[in-house]
Amino acid sequence: MKIGIVGLGLIGSCLGLDLRQAGHQVYGVGRRQANCEAAIAAGIADTASDDLTSLAVTELIFVCTPIAAILPTVEQLAAVLPAAVVVTDVGSVKGPIAAAATRIWPNFVGGHPMSGKAAAGIAAAQPHLFRGNPYILTPVDSTGEPALAQVKALAEQLGAVLSISTPEAHDRAVAWISHLPVMVSAGLIQACLSEPEAAIQHLAQQVASSGFRDTSRVGGGNPELGLMMAQYNRAALLDTLQAYQQVLKQLEAAIAAEDWAQLNQLLRQTQQARPQYVS
Repeated sequence: MKIGIVGLGLIGSCLGLDLRQAGHQVYGVGRRQANCEAAIAAGIADTASDDLTSLAVTELIFVCTPIAAILPTVEQLAAVLPAAVVVTDVGSVKGPIAAAATRIWPNFVGGHPMSGKAAAGIAAAQPHLFRGNPYILTPVDSTGEPALAQVKALAEQLGAVLSISTPEAHDRAVAWISHLPVMVSAGLIQACLSEPEAAIQHLAQQVASSGFRDTSRVGGGNPELGLMMAQYNRAALLDTLQAYQQVLKQLEAAIAAEDWAQLNQLLRQTQQARPQYVS
């Protein structure tokens, strides 16, 4: 199958590695010629350029741009593609994207492979990033079954765990388990920076270990990604932030009142609930 990838960052590059390994022919499109050359050298794409018209020969295209560029990219593709080409995206917000993109291109299928790394770009690409991880597809009422079936088949070929959702349900769910953690993690780092004594802050930096590393990882990631999560999933993210603040108030109140029984109950609840989210 001839597959196009627009955007040769981490996700696009990892897709290219796996799709080529599966026997597909990959056509990459990137913003910079140096990235295109690096993608070819790394075995991510068979051919790569900054020209979207090069994708007119493909059968299916992954749009792996930042969220803000997805709809403009679909509009540009619509001007150069044959009508039969299927277009999908990998954005982490679907409500503002899926229906609008389908109006532009009827063969559009919203998608979100929930895989990533702290590092970004072609240099961080690795094979099998998607294997065993969730991949959510978000068809709308007008999504064609043949287009959906093609994207399903490729997601399964990547070894991902496939789910189907409405765009709206997707955005509410990922607000809890993806977008809220980014803000909470960023808030943790910001709170640490508020320590007024330089010697204490320096000591904290010296002794920070696995607990801090785990809880701060996503807050120390790509600022552009976190900003776009907030901009494009604003309502759902605000709901989760407000709920989180209420829980923090419960924890604060229990500690302030030395209500260790209440604190113990809350911590036991979280201990029991975590395996439902992370196996």
